[in-house]
Amino acid sequence: MRVQVLGPVRAWHSTEEVALGPTGQRAVLGLLALSCGRPLSRGDLVDALWGDRPPSTAVNVIQTRVKHLRRLLEPGRRPHTKSAVLPQLGDGYALRVAAGELDLVGFRDLVDRANGARHAGDLAGAADLLSTALRMWEGRPLADVPFLATHPKVVALAEERFTAVARYGELMIATGAAAEALPVLEEAAVDHPLDEAAQARLIRAYQAAGRRAQAFSTYQEARRRLVDELGVDPGPELNSAHSTLLRNSGGPAVVTIPDRVRTPPAQLPADVPGFTSRAGELSTLDRLLAEGAPGTVVATISGTAGVGKTALAIRWGHRVRDRFPDGQLYVNLRGYDPDQPMSPGEALVSFLGALGVPDHEIPLELEDRASRFRTEISGRRMLVLLDNAGSVEQVRPLLPGTPHCAVVVTSRDSLAGLVALHGAHRIDLDLLPMEDAVALLGTLIDTRVATEPKAAELLAERCVRLPLALRVAAELAISRPAARLSELAGELADRGRRLELLDAGGDQRAAVRAVFSWSYQHLPPDAARAFRLFGLHPGADLDPFAAAALLRGTLDEAVRLLGILRRAHLSQATSPGRHGMHDLLRAYAIQLAQAEEPEADRRAALTRLLDHYLGTATAAIDLLHPAELEHRPEAGEPETPRPPLPGPAEAHAWLDAELPTLTIVCGYAADHGWPGHTSRLAATLFHYLDGGSYPNALLIHGHALRAARDRTERAQALSHLGTVFWRLGRYPAAATHLRQALALFRELGDRVGEAHALSNIGIIDERLGNYQPAAENQQRALALYSKTGDRVGAARALSNLGIIEERQGHYLSAAERLQQGRTLCRDTGYRAGEAYTLLNLGYVSMRLGHHLSAAGHFQQALTLFQELGERRGEAYALTNLGDVDERQGHYPAAIEHHVRALELFRELGERRGEAHALNGLGEALYGTGQAVDARAQHAAALKVAIGTGDSDDQAGAHTGLAKGYRATGDLGRARYHWERALALYTKLDDPEAGNIRAHLRSL
Repeated sequence: MRVQVLGPVRAWHSTEEVALGPTGQRAVLGLLALSCGRPLSRGDLVDALWGDRPPSTAVNVIQTRVKHLRRLLEPGRRPHTKSAVLPQLGDGYALRVAAGELDLVGFRDLVDRANGARHAGDLAGAADLLSTALRMWEGRPLADVPFLATHPKVVALAEERFTAVARYGELMIATGAAAEALPVLEEAAVDHPLDEAAQARLIRAYQAAGRRAQAFSTYQEARRRLVDELGVDPGPELNSAHSTLLRNSGGPAVVTIPDRVRTPPAQLPADVPGFTSRAGELSTLDRLLAEGAPGTVVATISGTAGVGKTALAIRWGHRVRDRFPDGQLYVNLRGYDPDQPMSPGEALVSFLGALGVPDHEIPLELEDRASRFRTEISGRRMLVLLDNAGSVEQVRPLLPGTPHCAVVVTSRDSLAGLVALHGAHRIDLDLLPMEDAVALLGTLIDTRVATEPKAAELLAERCVRLPLALRVAAELAISRPAARLSELAGELADRGRRLELLDAGGDQRAAVRAVFSWSYQHLPPDAARAFRLFGLHPGADLDPFAAAALLRGTLDEAVRLLGILRRAHLSQATSPGRHGMHDLLRAYAIQLAQAEEPEADRRAALTRLLDHYLGTATAAIDLLHPAELEHRPEAGEPETPRPPLPGPAEAHAWLDAELPTLTIVCGYAADHGWPGHTSRLAATLFHYLDGGSYPNALLIHGHALRAARDRTERAQALSHLGTVFWRLGRYPAAATHLRQALALFRELGDRVGEAHALSNIGIIDERLGNYQPAAENQQRALALYSKTGDRVGAARALSNLGIIEERQGHYLSAAERLQQGRTLCRDTGYRAGEAYTLLNLGYVSMRLGHHLSAAGHFQQALTLFQELGERRGEAYALTNLGDVDERQGHYPAAIEHHVRALELFRELGERRGEAHALNGLGEALYGTGQAVDARAQHAAALKVAIGTGDSDDQAGAHTGLAKGYRATGDLGRARYHWERALALYTKLDDPEAGNIRAHLRSL
């Protein structure tokens, strides 16, 4: 029996086609075929066939249609015997045909094989497989059942074909066979007239096939439709195809704007060595994937702790990773950690970062993060492994919405809600069968298992046939090669009996603790103490320096002890140089620490650990921001070794590597009796976090606010949170936090804190175009800095005043303020401040038309920033050099400077700088006659500037868009954008408003 749904619904006995009868019957067969062997309930069939208005006889009608289909599909079936092709399963039915007999399954198999070939670099082979897959289609899915055209499964299947067409087209273009792909790409472009990617793909295929005239006409027609039907201009992808076409057709030189290269994430942990058994469970997972459900495949692996849930999920992930060419995501949710379970929001930060989303673009709210995650993963074929989940609520926001992904969740809980609400398939993992448990011991130990089979069985039984316990026991057996397995099993039995006297629970965990304790008792005393203390670490893992802090030992000692624990399977390597513990082992280590380490010793160990993180963070920040030394909390002298940080690069690398741990540590310290460490660590990390790690910054400063013991610490935390909100462009929230901090600083008589808050409030006023209050706040801050002798703060306030005066066109007084600030920076050794002041001086010179002087200032600033490793400042210097190049008519140099700056701004997450560079790039492109491409950059700048709320960048973007539209003859749109620019410049009291009025009069 062969069934087709990739086109009209059809069926065959051998070579003879079956007359399926009326549309309703074909609809039932088609819906069952789309479920690929899984049951479809009568309720789902009723909803699909009649929607909200089913007849009272709906169920009877479905039963009748199924009965007729059975007669047609199984003509030889005897009455009253169970149907093999359309069996009733529960309150529904399923279509059961061999996998190769359903065209949908064959299509998906070919697509998966093509993705594997593409991932392996065989582009031609991948294209051939996709070509075969696409030839299986004979029209729209279920084409002869038109009332099902909008059914979600039909829509999803049509999207699968569209995705396959897109990949086929890209591969044919890449392999020089674009002409062969034109018919299918033309069909896709006609079916999706407003899909810019489909139109761009067709343009590139026409160009590759030498049909440039059709490529140009396709672009013009696509542009016309977008403008007429949506009121928008072509986006980056369509513009890029057009720009490439121009460049290769003798048109004006066009710049290609670099974007991030997305490397598919490959986050699966290392495969488990010596993995044994679980063939049935692996086959179940394989079958779920092969059935090709139109939605996301979700599987839950449930079972007791230590039964091997994670090992099974990781082993299967490595087996099928080629089926997911767009990557694999992994997170340990630590659902059963009593202190630090991972929130869904934290997990989404990790996932979004892995998918290429810059920190500054990661939303703050959980729902928004989940939505962005679904958007980013849409259309990708990815595996998502959610390990150690504690509840359905922890998992639900992490589920993709795309039909091309698979999700595997491991948990001690059954997660029934995922099964009921999300259609998850549950796999209950039991203890290893005895045969498999002994086989695992044989793999891990040596020939003793074969020579002592009964003793091996006894040892496996003592380990409760749990893989984790078996591995620990096997390692101890390896360390004692002369001992017979019967002796080891006897020792373990004795220890188990002793533990049973202390723990009457009799559950599996008691037996597992017997194995752990047996291995633990054979550790050297110093390694046993290390095991106890390492369990106290609140983070997911630790490095040897953190281990040395817990031990109060040397680095060599820490490395040696970590090695002993790893070889005993009492810890595991999580990444090069880092070590973690299974949660069962950690719980056991904490239990031992509480029993054997006095509370004072435990607290001293954790205090040393927190001191280590605070001290190392302070050393790193001192290298990166030396002028701020006097304003940072003291860290004290180290008791234990710290990582070597010879320069800024190493300092940045350490902070980047430890940021997840530092975030956890701040929360742990706040909740477990070390609030002072939280406050000091947050304050120390302020300048580093201010460089773009905004989601972590909000968490860390939020912990500090919660941990604040007095008004001073609360004011500081509020001030830091206000600064983060300012960087995120959330100016109202920033102002609220800063004003609360200001009130507290005034109550406390803290003039430096008051000055900081006033200065930052003044910056927000300036960004919003409120220049008078901005200047007043900076003047107040300057007066306070002067009274307290804070010359670094005074230099900042003077520079901020200079910026405000430059914005208002008061260039001479702006230059005077900036020179005063520069002098203070040089006197105090505040080199970064001097470099930023040089940038502002250069900008004033440029506004005065002194281009050579401006270029000199920008170049000096660039040199300083590069010496300091201050990449944000380097980017601003580059884009400002681009501005002065453009004003002098040096357009190629301007383009180069803006592109380099844009790369840096995007890497750093500096949104305001990105908008400035995009506007500058647009101006430079306009100067080369590329009005359409210039307009695309200004449109991108406007989107960024609206997101941040910066009025001057919005005004610059509107001005650039107006010039671009005027150049292409669209005077109506040009007028609109100049009017928007005029309103903004007038509000800002910017002299540029006069130029805009002149442009409007000229229309």
